[in-house]
Amino acid sequence: MSSAVDSQANGGTRRPPGRPLTASGESFLRIGVPPGTPDEARAAIERLLELSSILARRAAQLQEALDSRIVIEQAKGVLCERYSIDADQAFQILRRGARSNRMRIHDLAASVIASRTTPPELSVVGLPGLVKQ
Repeated sequence: MSSAVDSQANGGTRRPPGRPLTASGESFLRIGVPPGTPDEARAAIERLLELSSILARRAAQLQEALDSRIVIEQAKGVLCERYSIDADQAFQILRRGARSNRMRIHDLAASVIASRTTPPELSVVGLPGLVKQ
């Protein structure tokens, strides 16, 4: 039975489950295992590759969340300035607007910071008048 490490070492294209792929479909990691490597070492290498892949995916997810949060924070600041409200009220407005329009809060926040006028999606939450509680 051939392992994922064996197939990679022998020039194969098989990848273990959960391995991230580049846009071209190639694995991020390539490990060549010398002939005669004990099975325990091969298993350990496979597990390390799998864990590295999992960590890389998780890091990418966290970076995406951080990038999204930055946009949301900027939109909150814009709404605070435009309507003299606090950050919690601005977030409530964004959240209600996103839910009411069935859109991601990140997308609504991006439209807030991209324009000098408040997007029409926020009209459902009582802007530009007083914020409804």
